[in-house]
Amino acid sequence: MLNDHLRQELLEFRRVRDWEQFHNPRNLATALMVEAAELLEPFRWASEGQAREIVQARRGEMADELADIAILMTYLTHDLGIDLNAAVASKIQANAKKYPVDKARGSNKKYTEL
Repeated sequence: MLNDHLRQELLEFRRVRDWEQFHNPRNLATALMVEAAELLEPFRWASEGQAREIVQARRGEMADELADIAILMTYLTHDLGIDLNAAVASKIQANAKKYPVDKARGSNKKYTEL
């Protein structure tokens, strides 16, 4: 979902450092989960009120973690030949069928429970 210029900048950043050799799909997926866990870590054991305070106090750190996630997703989708915009558009259509408004509005139930 990054613009083409930023995507190319990321791919060049990786290429000139010869990091493609470390970026197989398993390693990228693993790194993606590690970064997602780092985003989640400050919230462990936090109440809802504390979570809001954490977001305000650590917004910069969270931006960094989200950037790491976006970078890894960019590498992974590029390497797998997946157009992320097309994949998201397709998923929205699939979710619209699974979660029709008349059944899902205001509900947190999984589509199999609606």
